[in-house]
Amino acid sequence: MNEQPDVKILYTPEDSLILVVDDTTTNLEIVFDILTNVGFKVITENDGKRAIKQLEFQLPDLILLDVMMPGIDGFETCKRLKENSATCDIPVIFMTANSDTPSKVKGLNIGAVDYITKPFHEEELLARIKTHLQLRNLTKTLEKRVLERTSALSRALKDLQESQLQLVQTEKMSALGQLVAGVAHEINNPVGFIHGNLGHASVYFQDMIKIIDLYQQHYPNPVPEIQEEIAAIDLKYILADLPNLISSMKEGVQRIRNISTSLRTFSRADSDRKVYCNIHDGIDSTIMILKHRLKASEDRPDIQVIRDYGVLPELECFIGQLNQVFMNLLANAIDALEESNVGLTYMEIEANPNQILIQTILTEDKNYILIRIKDNGVGMSADVQQKIFDYLFTTKPVGQGTGLGLSIASQIVVEKHGGTLEVSSSIGQGSEFIIKLPI
Repeated sequence: MNEQPDVKILYTPEDSLILVVDDTTTNLEIVFDILTNVGFKVITENDGKRAIKQLEFQLPDLILLDVMMPGIDGFETCKRLKENSATCDIPVIFMTANSDTPSKVKGLNIGAVDYITKPFHEEELLARIKTHLQLRNLTKTLEKRVLERTSALSRALKDLQESQLQLVQTEKMSALGQLVAGVAHEINNPVGFIHGNLGHASVYFQDMIKIIDLYQQHYPNPVPEIQEEIAAIDLKYILADLPNLISSMKEGVQRIRNISTSLRTFSRADSDRKVYCNIHDGIDSTIMILKHRLKASEDRPDIQVIRDYGVLPELECFIGQLNQVFMNLLANAIDALEESNVGLTYMEIEANPNQILIQTILTEDKNYILIRIKDNGVGMSADVQQKIFDYLFTTKPVGQGTGLGLSIASQIVVEKHGGTLEVSSSIGQGSEFIIKLPI
């Protein structure tokens, strides 16, 4: 029996055209020199509108896009590209000096495949470009071969798709994990400094208040100049309010410390081996990171997250990868709730509040952990449920969903942990995802 030859997807820089969009001339020149020196063809534009216009005449293989630009910024430019059927599949890599985590996540959700933080290193820039050009080449080649090959190639195609999923998962989680861990580390030291000093400041202020009280007791009638100053600054109010200020600052700093802890938990590096961990810590850290999406807005009240945790043993797992599963499922639940709110008033939503129920239990035979994530959003049809874990399947508009999130989640649960991931849903009644993990 003849063996199939190895499938190799190759590209050369000379065959690849890259569009670089940045409003800073110096940045354009630097990137232009780096790319042309290794053989890439490069075109440049200095704002989003000109870049979109340029694409009417020539389609690049990849776009390097600055976030902060006059006119329409990088996010809006990327959104318009993803809404256009002619440009929606061109990979977009953001270039930004902003280290704000929500901004990075926003960029990935809009449809960008990656980001590079300024000032960037030449080796990193070229490595990321090479990775995503290979991914695009792979995707385009696979689409062509699906039409040409017989059923004998179906298994090879599936293997390649799984490899691509693994590469996307590894790339995104590695980049996001490094970013999150870096942010947590950077804020941890100054926050610790502030937290420690607030305690001393509180003691110092109490000592000063005691001295002021003693002065008022022994010198109840100070000179007119002091009396005027006491009245001007409202000393009585200051003495009463100062402890409240210190307490509020302590609460704020503790909130930042909790966020930092959650970030570190979420970004734990465990790709090489499984570790024993508490599943609830992973879920809680994910909820903390998504808290900005759960808070009330002018259009709706808070999304209620109901935790119904059982008593579970520690599970030997890739906790960073499971956190990615929790992130995908919870983010999808929030999307479903927001979609269900369309056309409803604040009062109507408040009467039937948005809810996400997270339940964990140990099965009776004590061999499995069940994790249920249920929302009361729009729900799904039976047809959508059949395809929901398929590679590249998405119900979201172009540019808002990649079709990879639930495919990767299923791969992590089933292949990495030997478990199952199922869905149960009804239109208008919400959806429930059930994760079953062996102990």
